[in-house]
Amino acid sequence: MKTALIIAFLIISVVLAIVVMMQEGKGGGFINSVGANTESYWGKNKGKTKEGILRKVTAVLGVAFMVLALLLSSKFIK
Repeated sequence: MKTALIIAFLIISVVLAIVVMMQEGKGGGFINSVGANTESYWGKNKGKTKEGILRKVTAVLGVAFMVLALLLSSKFIK
């Protein structure tokens, strides 16, 4: 069972790294922050864009990574 968890942990690690690298930076400076309009179409539908989906996938993979790390470090799994 521990071998299966280690393999899952390695796969999640690689996929998490790839998903994080696919995300765009939050930079943009002062100009983008002043001109940001959250009431626009893109502001209302952030969860359905590529960036919104990548953000959700990153959160799910991050939680799975942490859970597997805790499981693998516990003394209950042999």
